[in-house]
Amino acid sequence: MMMIGIARERVLSDSDLIGESLRSPAVFFELFDRHFQPLHRFLQARGVGDGAADLAAETFVVAFRRRASFDRGRADARPWLFGIALNLARNEARSERRRLRALPSLVERPDATDADVVARLDSQAMPLREALAGLAEDERDVLLLYAGEELTYEEIADALGVAVGTVKSRLHRARTKVRAKLEQHQEGVGGDVG
Repeated sequence: MMMIGIARERVLSDSDLIGESLRSPAVFFELFDRHFQPLHRFLQARGVGDGAADLAAETFVVAFRRRASFDRGRADARPWLFGIALNLARNEARSERRRLRALPSLVERPDATDADVVARLDSQAMPLREALAGLAEDERDVLLLYAGEELTYEEIADALGVAVGTVKSRLHRARTKVRAKLEQHQEGVGGDVG
């Protein structure tokens, strides 16, 4: 009986790809092809929204720069990549919170430019911005998707990768906190008049 030799292409592990990419950087694209979609889905489910693709791509930029420090004893790079993605998403959320908190002080400066005044939008919107900045990230995401984007509970649950009951609970907490903050602001405005 004659043996027919069939050449099989060896599929490299993530660790092997990363090691090979140290000698031939273009090999790293294979890691991108394998793991971009799962990272993108994760970031979308986390509520990053339109920035999910950018953060997923940035994850690979960071990973490429740090590839020499990857623990080559681990065959699968997914935990490493998801850790980078999660840190980037958290950094982005912190930056957003800082921008929201800084907005009132920016427009109250005496040397405010026309651009600063435009950024002010409307003095009535400022208490709302402050209230939104004070929400937990998951509560703010749900409230903005519901009120701003007019998504249904089911659509929000799908977008965030959570149960509909979780969406309702977060929305209730967010509404309660925003309402209390706006009422507190209104009482403060009313108290200054007298």
